[in-house]
Amino acid sequence: MNKHYTYLLVNSLSLAFPVFFSFLPQNQFYKKWKYLWPAIVLPAAFFIAWDVYFTGMGVWGFNPDYVLGVFFINLPIEETLFFVCIPYACAFTYHSINILSKRERLSPRATNRLTDILCGGLLITAFINLDKWYTASAFLVCAALLLLHRWVWKTYYLGRFYFAFAFILIPFFIVNGVLTGTGLEQPVVWYNEQEFMGFRMGTIPFEDTFYGMALLLMNVTLYEYFQRKQQPV
Repeated sequence: MNKHYTYLLVNSLSLAFPVFFSFLPQNQFYKKWKYLWPAIVLPAAFFIAWDVYFTGMGVWGFNPDYVLGVFFINLPIEETLFFVCIPYACAFTYHSINILSKRERLSPRATNRLTDILCGGLLITAFINLDKWYTASAFLVCAALLLLHRWVWKTYYLGRFYFAFAFILIPFFIVNGVLTGTGLEQPVVWYNEQEFMGFRMGTIPFEDTFYGMALLLMNVTLYEYFQRKQQPV
């Protein structure tokens, strides 16, 4: 296979199975698309703007050997598609787990305690690493979202999100592992070592976990919001 298709293939495989299973009678996720697509597009706009800015700064970049060479502003088109394909796959997982598991896996008390621990750890780490653009920004954005859920919106589904995210981490590590160089001669996406803590899980920067959590929490937040908005009073 021509390695210029690598990133496109990663996106395609991430999307293919969730789309196929969306039409199964037991799942019928396609019926949720009217709530899902705005919940994907709006966060995508935010993250693409963030991505464009950081790519321009050299916080991270893309190996031309693994992309088609079609660019949106300064991003490979595959990177733009990433913010559609991965959120779709993860929202599908969230939806499917909620179908399979009706009862709450985390009590409100446990959810609040976990949120407080996460927020404390993220904020402390961000402020210790304010000189590192990726670490500080990813952790502050994720912490801000969690704080809004905990203290402002007081959402009922945050425990469900945590439970689903635990399962999402498995494909997350596979996809991000490939993109950061696992099994390849070079990484598809490279990171400036001066802009993150330097701790990697295999080839994946630790910050990617909370960058991903922030993206997916935005998707789920809007997905749940649009669903509730359509419910009769």
